[in-house]
Amino acid sequence: MSALPVTAPKALTAYRPFWAKRFGPAPFLPMSRQEMEQLGWDSCDIIIVTGDAYVDHPSFGMAVIGRTLEAQGFRVGIIAQPDWNSADAFKALGRPNLFFGVAAGNMDSMINRYTADRKIRSDDVYTPGGQGGKRPDRATLVYTQRCQEAFKDVPIVIGGIEASLRRIAHYDYWQDKVRRSILVDSKADLLCYGNAERAIIEIAHRLARREPVEQLTDVRGTAFMRRDADPSADGWFELDSTEVDRPGRIDELISPYQEIKQETTCSTAEPDAPKPITIHKTGRISMPPRERTVVRLPAYEVVKSDPVLYAHANRVLHLETNPGNARALVQRHGERDLWINPPPLPLSTPEMDHVFDLPYARSPHPAYADEQGGHDGATKIPAWEMIRFSVNIMRGCFGGCTFCSITEHEGRIIQSRSEDSVIREIEEMRDKVKGFTGIVSDLGGPTANMYRIGCKSPEIEAACRKPSCVYPGICPNLNTSHDPLIKMYRRARALPGVKKILIGSGLRYDLAVQSPEYVKELVTHHVGGYLKIAPEHTEGGPLSKMMKPGIGTYDRFKQMFEAASAAAGKKQYLIPYFIAAHPGTSDEDMMNLAIWLKRNGFRADQVQTFYPSPMATATAMYHSGLNPLKGISRDETRGEKVDIVRGERRRRLHKAFLRYHDANNWPLLREALKSMGRADLIGNGKHHLIPSYQPVTDGSYDSARRKNSTPTKAAAQPATPRKGQLLTQHTGLPPRATGARPGPRVAPGRPGKPGKR
Repeated sequence: MSALPVTAPKALTAYRPFWAKRFGPAPFLPMSRQEMEQLGWDSCDIIIVTGDAYVDHPSFGMAVIGRTLEAQGFRVGIIAQPDWNSADAFKALGRPNLFFGVAAGNMDSMINRYTADRKIRSDDVYTPGGQGGKRPDRATLVYTQRCQEAFKDVPIVIGGIEASLRRIAHYDYWQDKVRRSILVDSKADLLCYGNAERAIIEIAHRLARREPVEQLTDVRGTAFMRRDADPSADGWFELDSTEVDRPGRIDELISPYQEIKQETTCSTAEPDAPKPITIHKTGRISMPPRERTVVRLPAYEVVKSDPVLYAHANRVLHLETNPGNARALVQRHGERDLWINPPPLPLSTPEMDHVFDLPYARSPHPAYADEQGGHDGATKIPAWEMIRFSVNIMRGCFGGCTFCSITEHEGRIIQSRSEDSVIREIEEMRDKVKGFTGIVSDLGGPTANMYRIGCKSPEIEAACRKPSCVYPGICPNLNTSHDPLIKMYRRARALPGVKKILIGSGLRYDLAVQSPEYVKELVTHHVGGYLKIAPEHTEGGPLSKMMKPGIGTYDRFKQMFEAASAAAGKKQYLIPYFIAAHPGTSDEDMMNLAIWLKRNGFRADQVQTFYPSPMATATAMYHSGLNPLKGISRDETRGEKVDIVRGERRRRLHKAFLRYHDANNWPLLREALKSMGRADLIGNGKHHLIPSYQPVTDGSYDSARRKNSTPTKAAAQPATPRKGQLLTQHTGLPPRATGARPGPRVAPGRPGKPGKR
């Protein structure tokens, strides 16, 4: 079925402002009653509760939503990182007139707090001083409960990335089980997913008109709970997809040769009769319009104990993510249905400009100021420091990497700002942000070089159901021109007071190689010695599960990068990032990656282990052992099984292959190589992966970059031999003073490797 044209959405600026517009914009959205009084407010219309410290900058979700609602005329307050042990902190601003907006912050609260090995992180970059423990686990659930305790009958709308990724029954890595939708567990009234400006503005205005929150069931980009026999469900046609291989291709037609005597419309006179389907004489089913069709997924109670149906539900959900053709989804949870409306329509360029041109202070709230009144001392917020001098130029990503959450949250359609809007923000940052030295740390977004790139045809884009525009190859319908980005780079770096503009966001190098002029521009003017890119792996098996290009594309980009660096007379280097233990990765794949790393002279300091984030396709692989990209079937001859890296030991092994140069990993690697029949890679020659000798190690790691080193207390003290310990070249200890001939000494910086006498 081809996609039907989607009705043009109401522009963000087309709403009649709420009466409180007369108060004008606040210097900062208030966090206390005192600030409200200074603004002349007696109450807040909307209160946003967030797990992040409040930074009034367009890179922080609560600031974007707050300022967007303020521009509509609403009085918006912020409760940031409240004490969740009681409801008192949630009463600080009084009762909101319309609703509470609750979000865990810019990250899922569990990913924020725990490492990929389920260990508690010692810090939190979204907290003053980087202090950990300032938000609860599953913050959306806890905050919602406290809001309900504070003001029982105030509507609650949850959103942010935690709500987006948990909007449906989802596998939870920390509990190793399938959890219910976060909307069910939180008992909130509505859930907004994705970039929520359109949805939250419509919700606010409709609640301001005294519409009951229970009637807000038609807002795109939202989810809500619906009971049986709800009259608002009348007129919907339901497609049953509660089993694998059914309905197969959802738009499949019946046989045109089937004998049908006359045109018929199914009657709904009987109570259990199906909803109307028109059958024509040709035998073709005339399906209802997509905007009135809902696909029923397997119920939570089923997917929690059936990994096959979990993978099936995940596949269907990802097929229904294009705003141009997505249908609503419904999933049973107990006695009620979870309804998920189609995704929000992307913002136009003027709307993006409107959102980013709002009067952000571009600074943390004054409540976080240090003793000197600034934000550079003990109360510095690390996440703010990272983006302090950066500018976001776009949203979305059509790469479709299966391990990434960007697509599930922001969507595949690129939403770009205008060049003028970006230039205005650079000038404002130059003139107003304290500490600006003339260096812009980043002009980017989820992917630095997708600015203004999209489908050549709006009709094709609206009908497309592919999960990626660049895998297994770049779609012929994709416009890959980097000209608008090059033009903006040149204009930005010509601004007075701007010395250099760096590109710190991730770069999609398979797109970059399509534009040699862009690579030249980037390398000549916008690389500060090192450029980070992410091939993620070298082997076809894991790359196919990631939906990433082959390593040959990286090699091509590397050649272009080095040629452009040489032409510019600069010594610059690529820093490739790789993932260990991704679904579909065998031990041999990691061994081959380690060999490639050594052959190319790379020593990875920061190693990323696969982290199963909620709702990602790779997470469905991890949980089910099946590949949703290939289709799901109970027939073992169909579909594809995936090698899953489970267990602490095997995950440590895959991580160790990436850190083949770390002596702490050599015992584990030797054992693994021998069991794999590759003992030929153990030896002291340049062609060997790891040496046969073993120095004494204490768990510390020395890196050329001090911040990547991991010292231990033992490493800080000189090693002394234990009584009876043999002193050889393998211990890394100096010989005893016995008058005997000195043994081989250890070369500095190369633990345990014999040096020349």
